Amino acid sequence: MTPHAEPRRVLRVLHLEDSELDHELALAYLQRGGLVVDSVRVDTEREFRDALTQPWDLILSDFNVPGFSGLRALEIVREQGVLVPFILVSGEIGEDVAVQAMRDGASDYLLKGNMTRLAPAAEHAMAAYDSLRARQRADRELARSRQRVSELAQHLQTSIEMERAAIAREIHDDVGGSLSAVKFDLAWMARQSGISPELRQRIDSAMETVTHALEASQRIMHNLRPAILEQGLVAALQWMASRFERRTGIACVFRTNLDNQATLPAGVPLVAYRAAQEAMTNINKHAQATRVSIDLSLAAGVLSLEVSDNGRGLTSADLAKARSFGIRGLHERASTVGGWVDLSSGPAGTTLILSIPLEEGGTADDDDGMESGPLGETSHDPSAWGEP
Repeated sequence: MTPHAEPRRVLRVLHLEDSELDHELALAYLQRGGLVVDSVRVDTEREFRDALTQPWDLILSDFNVPGFSGLRALEIVREQGVLVPFILVSGEIGEDVAVQAMRDGASDYLLKGNMTRLAPAAEHAMAAYDSLRARQRADRELARSRQRVSELAQHLQTSIEMERAAIAREIHDDVGGSLSAVKFDLAWMARQSGISPELRQRIDSAMETVTHALEASQRIMHNLRPAILEQGLVAALQWMASRFERRTGIACVFRTNLDNQATLPAGVPLVAYRAAQEAMTNINKHAQATRVSIDLSLAAGVLSLEVSDNGRGLTSADLAKARSFGIRGLHERASTVGGWVDLSSGPAGTTLILSIPLEEGGTADDDDGMESGPLGETSHDPSAWGEP
């Protein structure tokens, strides 16, 4: 037995034509080319507009229709965003007009005196539009996928910061409180009279161990949740620059046109601080720089943070590392507050610029959206607790 042939696709064709005879002739040429056609003929602009509300596989249009025209019909199709192949048919059409029609979106044009090419032209135009629709669907799906990935990355960044803040509070309240209590007890024991030299030595050793544990707790807490931000972004960056210079020996200059009392929208200070922190970490690890500058400015409603160095610069291989997520993380973090990151690098060094547009009028409390606590209670180190 021979397999049954699959039924041919029935093509819905909208035909703008004032002549019934020319309409029948066009259908005959399409059928002669092996196409199965279900057609509707219209000859006024109103009928044409009404017909565009239905799905069509192909639009054929006469060039001259009383009170209407093929070029006007093409313009209406384009205005309404109807994605259907459009073939212009005319008894007489100039080359300039035909070229302009193709530029305006027509798939093809034919002369009524030579309609033998109608069926191949229709098949070619529909195949091209099928490919176009497939590409558009793929592009939309890719855009949706990218949006979902971006939203997930933003959610992860927010979740990480919230978890860091929670851990920092626990270190402060539980670990820090316990260590401080132990330190008080040791200090009290050391002040007692009549203790042996051996016991005093053990107390001093324990005091030193507790002090180191407190310092380690303060350092870990600062890395998790910079309490200095509670004093403002300007103060936090000033402290970061001085601490970086003191710790690494690399000259670091901080400049700004902002007042430390300036208020910024929620989330912005933490994003800017983390961007500067990531840049400074990379400079210390890889740049081999001798000078670093941090510039914070607000102009034309855009907050800009620029971190630059005079180091060896980044190579294309550095930026293309498969597991180099630092820069990618900065882009995602910046997007959580509507900002973006620009990175330029060369033999003279590397510059990272974070730009964040601020809302007009605009400012909210200088807060990163997390709970504040006693993390900033300090006299000598604004990133840590005070000494007991």
